[in-house]
Amino acid sequence: MRLLRTAGHTVRDFASVQEFLEAVRSGETGCAVLDAGVFDLSGIDLQKELKARCIQLSIIVISATDDPQASRVAHEMKAAGLFRKPVDGPALLDAVDWALRSRDSSSNQTAR
Repeated sequence: MRLLRTAGHTVRDFASVQEFLEAVRSGETGCAVLDAGVFDLSGIDLQKELKARCIQLSIIVISATDDPQASRVAHEMKAAGLFRKPVDGPALLDAVDWALRSRDSSSNQTAR
């Protein structure tokens, strides 16, 4: 969190996926960095819920383990990245910046 704030990103912290879903609003854009260990929804269900609410967030998944479950969750969510803890700070910042630029470019192409 501190790393992202120091790099100039606005950061909000949520204790659960449900708390996250209650806070984000329709039309909101950005990048969500989610811990694979706190999912109380499947990756597919979360993706469907975001789409139903017209919330267009890029997703980056962080996992404490290198197990197939984390890879499956990231794949289901069409995540822009998957990182294993401890996370390489510069690599995470690069992934967040790339995800935000990619989201911005696809939004601009859709608006034309």
